Amino acid sequence: MPKKEPIKTASGLPPKPPVVVILGHVDHGKTSILDYIRQSNIAGKESGGITQHIGAYQIILPPAETKLSRVRQPADEGSRGEKEEILRPAKSGAQDDSATADRRITFLDTPGHEAFSAMRSRGAKVADIAILVVAADEGVKPQTKEAIGHIQRLELPVIIAINKMDRPGALPDKVKKELTASGLIVESLGGKIPTVLVSAKTGLGIADLLEMILLIADMETLSADSNKLAEGIVIESRMDSQQGPLATLLVHDGTLYKKDALAAESAFGQIKSMKNFLGEEIAQAGPSTPVLINGFNQVPPVGEEWQAMDSLDEAKTKTKAKAESEKKKREPAEIFSLTENQKVFNLILKADVSGSLEAVREALKAIPQEEIFLRVIKAEVGDINENDIKLAESAKARIYGFRVRGSQEVASLAERRSVRISLWQIIYELVQAVRQDASRLLTAGINREKLGRVKIMALFKTEGKRQIIGGRVTAGKLQKGVVADILRGEEKIGSGRIIQLQINKEPANECGKDRECGLLFESETTVEKNDVLEAFTEERVKREL
Repeated sequence: MPKKEPIKTASGLPPKPPVVVILGHVDHGKTSILDYIRQSNIAGKESGGITQHIGAYQIILPPAETKLSRVRQPADEGSRGEKEEILRPAKSGAQDDSATADRRITFLDTPGHEAFSAMRSRGAKVADIAILVVAADEGVKPQTKEAIGHIQRLELPVIIAINKMDRPGALPDKVKKELTASGLIVESLGGKIPTVLVSAKTGLGIADLLEMILLIADMETLSADSNKLAEGIVIESRMDSQQGPLATLLVHDGTLYKKDALAAESAFGQIKSMKNFLGEEIAQAGPSTPVLINGFNQVPPVGEEWQAMDSLDEAKTKTKAKAESEKKKREPAEIFSLTENQKVFNLILKADVSGSLEAVREALKAIPQEEIFLRVIKAEVGDINENDIKLAESAKARIYGFRVRGSQEVASLAERRSVRISLWQIIYELVQAVRQDASRLLTAGINREKLGRVKIMALFKTEGKRQIIGGRVTAGKLQKGVVADILRGEEKIGSGRIIQLQINKEPANECGKDRECGLLFESETTVEKNDVLEAFTEERVKREL
């Protein structure tokens, strides 16, 4: 038999597995869908399954008996009765050669929107396809709209997964209409965005969702050249106490080999070990493959692009050149000048992994800084250590940790040095803590409440700053001990305090409207007949950024 030619895309290069990110509102089932796919489709469970979280994993699908394709069929009710082209399984015999081989899909398992935003903010192309998860019984929520914004800005092909179809309150048609109002028009309503009804609890529609991903990948003609030097992006990183800097790399193009030299924007090194998401040592990794490596000289931030180089010296030179270039880009933005009334709040951030650190930094940007400037003097991956305490003491900074710990020795040192450490498991709560702590630097607000007015009708005695005067309350009421402004005409000429109050020569605490009273008034300004005292109370109010 003649040798079969390998499948190639329109670009003339072999197809590559799609990289998929799952987005959606909290509690709508993103993690549940990922868990179901992972448990049902990942090979190698017999060798212990996934041994560690590396931020991504890959599934292998066997050849399908049916393949999704575009077919003409009647539109749903409400589409004016026209026929439309939508995605459905084609009949047997419609497969092409790609349906006879195993297919792979890479899923990004990021901590959420914040980490994905951090990657996007660096201009990195992280994924090829997005899945937007919307709960069938809740519909479009705030984070759904946020995810839609990410998808539209990145111009990613998107599949709508309407989840929780097992629930009694599931209303998929309502969800589709809400998505249309948010700018995503699904196929059944005349658009081009495919929808799959799923249940992460029962597994309903999960197989269809995977088939849909493969169809979209075929339509996008995703391709890569596996013969070139590898390049890609850092999707996770952390400092390990035993192994040193660890990084999860996603290969975009080329093939990465064990012992390759690598150059990122801020780190370089030579691979010492390379593992797949199952924790198995591997010798090479092709396009769209996530790998966990160690060998970098320091922890590279999430979202940095990397390249395989011919030698370690070349990698070192490349990284230094990138670092200098990035420094010049950042310098204008990093120089700040305080306004006359602006104060500075110093803080140190520590996080478990680089993705979390980037997520926290992005989230802190939402705190207004017109009055208080948040200065991050150190942001680092790893547990809190003695150097952090010493830096916090000298800079008068507070330490905020996300999913990290500090030893008992570190806690004792912090107590002796009067350094405050705040540990959190949820990004939102950490940000709220920073907001509240920084708000203590704000000058308290003054809440003034007007009490009443008294017109001065008689002047009896003046001794230094004190005057005994008489008048009539023309509005509201007067109270002993309150502060009052002195008005001459409509102009305020001074202020003072009502020390004593009398009605019919008897001591009183209060005098109501249209009644006459005598009062002992203390002020730097001398009161004259026909002046008006406008009394008020003041309350200091805490303010928050």
